[in-house]
Order: sequence, then structure tokens, then C-alpha cells
Amino acid sequence: MKGTGPIYDKSKAFAIRIVNLYKYLKTNRSEYVMSKQVLRCGTSIGANVRESVYAQSQADFLSKMYIALKEAGETAYWLELLAETEYLTPTQAKRIRADCDELIRILSSITKTTKNS
Repeated sequence: MKGTGPIYDKSKAFAIRIVNLYKYLKTNRSEYVMSKQVLRCGTSIGANVRESVYAQSQADFLSKMYIALKEAGETAYWLELLAETEYLTPTQAKRIRADCDELIRILSSITKTTKNS
């Protein structure tokens, strides 16, 4: 299961969006607390996916993917909070949440498939 695939590209593209969101929230919305949280967990998804490429075993691979999944879940929480406190417009929130939800679906599938193999 190691290698490259959609999760690697999608998690990196998502991290780039999160970095740009962080810059937007700091500069245009003067929001410093939640933006830092979403930056940390949103970029951690791709970092853990990348670490999984170098996993020492299937158990290590699975562990990295579970961490990525947990970070994606936390990211979804912070995005919800940013939307519900009106730091993000409904359109902004919907778009980035769709990407986050896609990562959650892919990571859930990877962890289930790996666990059952």
C-alpha cells in the first residue's frame, strides 16, 4: 500500500489551501487563535501521509494513516467553528469543507482496507 496515489497529492494540495487560508485569516480577518489551530492540524494531514511512505511496517503505515485521519477530523472541527463564527463566508466554508470531507473519506477507506488486509 506504500507509494504514491491520490491521497498524497490531495493532502498536499489541501495543506497549501490551509496555509493560504491561514494567511487570509491573519491578514484580512485579524483572526489569530483558530487560524493557528487549523494551520497546525490541516498541514499535519499531509505530513503524516508523507511519513507513511517510509513506514517500517504495515502497522506503522496504519498508525500514520490513522493520525492523518484524526487530524482531518480536527481540521473539520476548526473549519466548522470558523464558519459558524463568520470568519469564513458560507461559500468559502463549503468549498474547503468539501475538500476536508473528501480527505476523511479517502483516509477512512485506506485505514479500513489496510486493517482488514
